[in-house]
Amino acid sequence: MGSNPTRIPIFPLAGGLLFPRSQLPLHIFEPRYRDMVRDALAGQGRIGMIQPSGSGDPAPLFRSGCVGEIIAAEELDDGRFNIVLHGSNRFRLIAERDLGTPYRQADVDLAAFDDSEPEPLGLAQRAEVEREARRFGDALGLAVDWGAVGQLDDEMLVNAIAQVAPFDVGAKQALLEEDSLAGRADLVVQLMQFQRLAPGGADAGQTLQ
Repeated sequence: MGSNPTRIPIFPLAGGLLFPRSQLPLHIFEPRYRDMVRDALAGQGRIGMIQPSGSGDPAPLFRSGCVGEIIAAEELDDGRFNIVLHGSNRFRLIAERDLGTPYRQADVDLAAFDDSEPEPLGLAQRAEVEREARRFGDALGLAVDWGAVGQLDDEMLVNAIAQVAPFDVGAKQALLEEDSLAGRADLVVQLMQFQRLAPGGADAGQTLQ
């Protein structure tokens, strides 16, 4: 795939995973990110979600993220925002650009990933994802509407688990960068099993970070 560079504001957020065709609600309270949302709403209406790969300010970043289109925005009386992003496509970070804004901006490659709609999972793999999700949810003591979960399509199910499960940032990044839905489903099952069964894991009653 050829490069298709474009410049976007980026929002570094550990665990803030967004996938194409998925949604991510965010509460925006830091002044620099309030400015980012206002500028995005006045412009192209999109933000690049990306995870920091370490600590610091500015923190180093992973090399891949996902563009989010702002599909809902509510500005509160004190200037904070509640927004909802809809994932359009993943990107590869080319370089950050200092444009004098309080928030970070970068040139990104929008053609780095094939984000066409994936092939559905096989029946056995779909069943395995649901079965392990139920075990994982039970181990964490979560109240889940499993009937509603069963109505999700394969991509929505796998990506929702990847977004909300308490995996570390490296594991979430691996899920984001996985090329195929089947590969992401395999990885999410392995991560749930590992956290559930590891010493001190969910089955031992420990709260996961």
